[in-house]
Amino acid sequence: MSIGTYQLLAAVQSGWSVTAIVVGGLIVAGALVWAVRVGMRVMDQESPRPTPEQQPKLPDGGAVREMREMREPDEMPRVERGGSRLMPYEIHHSGSRTGKDQKRKRWLPGSSGAFGSGGPGHV
Repeated sequence: MSIGTYQLLAAVQSGWSVTAIVVGGLIVAGALVWAVRVGMRVMDQESPRPTPEQQPKLPDGGAVREMREMREPDEMPRVERGGSRLMPYEIHHSGSRTGKDQKRKRWLPGSSGAFGSGGPGHV
């Protein structure tokens, strides 16, 4: 085979490959256009976005700040012998009243530790 034959074969094969690339590009572009149209239809079916008047507003007093206080625990009601047991709905949430002592309890070195923590516990 001569060089001219190779050039002719290369030209024919590159023509097919260029055609395949163009067709593939058109398919990808068509798929993207279809996806955008489907997305626009889905967005049209969604509920409208809230207007600025419907957005939440700050209270009149400004932003709410965190308040820390120590609470007193509720005592567990005692049950007489032979009485019925307490049900969960009969027990109050703990910490129902503001405590008299508002100092935070602090950790004391050597007086802390829990089961499995590796600490010595209360010494």
